[in-house]
Amino acid sequence: MMRSDLLPSLMLLLLRATRGQFPRECTTLETLRSAECCPAHPTGRPGDRCGDTLGRGTCQPLLVDMLPHGPPFSLDAQDERALWPVQSFFNRSCVCAPQYWGARCDLCKWGRTGPACLDRAQPLTRRNMLALTSEERSRVVAAIDLSKRAIHPDIVIATQRRESILGPDGQTPQFEDVTVYNLFVWTHYYSVMPTYVGNGTTVGGVDFSHEGPAFLTWHRFHLLQLERDIQTMLGDPNFALPFWDFTSGQGCDLCMDDLFGAQHPSDREALSPLSVFSRWRVVCEDVASYNSLGTICNNTEGGPIRRNPGGNVGRPMVMNLPEPDDVRQCLSTERFDTPPFYSTSDDSFRNALEGYAEPNGHYNSSVRTLHNLAHLYLNGTASQTHISPNDPLFVLLHTFTDAIFDEWLRIHNPNTSEFPAEDAPIGHNQAFYMVPFWPPVRNVDMFVTAPENLGYKYEVIWPGTPPFIFGIAWIGSLRSPLHTSLQRLMSQICTVVMTDTNHNTNISF
Repeated sequence: MMRSDLLPSLMLLLLRATRGQFPRECTTLETLRSAECCPAHPTGRPGDRCGDTLGRGTCQPLLVDMLPHGPPFSLDAQDERALWPVQSFFNRSCVCAPQYWGARCDLCKWGRTGPACLDRAQPLTRRNMLALTSEERSRVVAAIDLSKRAIHPDIVIATQRRESILGPDGQTPQFEDVTVYNLFVWTHYYSVMPTYVGNGTTVGGVDFSHEGPAFLTWHRFHLLQLERDIQTMLGDPNFALPFWDFTSGQGCDLCMDDLFGAQHPSDREALSPLSVFSRWRVVCEDVASYNSLGTICNNTEGGPIRRNPGGNVGRPMVMNLPEPDDVRQCLSTERFDTPPFYSTSDDSFRNALEGYAEPNGHYNSSVRTLHNLAHLYLNGTASQTHISPNDPLFVLLHTFTDAIFDEWLRIHNPNTSEFPAEDAPIGHNQAFYMVPFWPPVRNVDMFVTAPENLGYKYEVIWPGTPPFIFGIAWIGSLRSPLHTSLQRLMSQICTVVMTDTNHNTNISF
């Protein structure tokens, strides 16, 4: 853990400790040197910071979690993510009134709406991709494809490590524009990259978004960020990310050209040229260069997406997807997480859903289940942790994972204390700010049911519902308009719906 006697020296690092994705106005030379990211609200009066002239927020010091983490990690002072975001960049940021959100307190909090963000919005419904109409599916595919090309209107990413962030002359901040989807990829890469210790040397063994309690909360916010960015891009606040039910028994039933890409006719590891995603190129791929040169992922593009579902014949255990009963068993696991709060945890819902334990929570080092198994089944880009979000199926795989998480929260109604306050791996304590999101968001902020607190819900058929419900799931896998209409009608009648009540970068999963 970071000792309190290191804090004075920590402050000295702020001028050169910048890694992350931030609003453009917080990446000027003056702002970097001030270590303060408190931009003005767009309609604020002169001198406004954080909408303080409008009663929306104030600029305040950032207080970071200082409780001990575990297992021991000795490079806290050298890893700029360790006390995110203070050790990496800013020690002051906007703190918004409860109903507001954003780097300038210019947005409504999730699930809020209205001019003053005081009204509770009707939750968006995230639905099974196969339950959407043909028009709805096409809109989702087009939106995700556009996000790969659309420059993010607000956020820029650092292109150099902290010691080089001001450029060779010490006067030129090293940031660049990034597309909406590449930001989604970059953010994930940043959270799993190894610690750089200088002279072309990196040290692994740390992961701020996997193998610990924050796996579920981190990826939940990761999806929220993408969903809101796409809503902004489209000018449509009602756009909702769908999910892929990877337990349907139909294999990769989204791997079709009008959805997320069929297999190439002459290269089983490539996408069909008829899919828009065959044109996508991977970013954050050149890990060897990043590690040896001390650089970080940028917008440099690599090869195409690779995917060969169920084709890993050298590893038979990952040639099939999880089954509905795996979800049922996982949801029955009562404890959210257990010591050591890691990939070796036993009787842990989180470890079962992440996929390092049996679906019933029993730890078994030889298995990969649920989330991990779905990644490995895809057998390609999505199976390599540091680049996995480059495959857009990552998004729908994780929305379904989040749906299971939200159903567990609804069933078990855990206290906040069930999320460990200390002794989780670095970055995974409940009060730790999730790396590298901005504005800062704590893990515990995402440890809540989504319909009541985050503005969305899932339309899911859960295992254990009456037997005839499984017929709906089967009908939903068919393609004709009649079948689609029937599925939607039956889902309205019978589906269990949550309603609105007010790795190490070189290691695969």
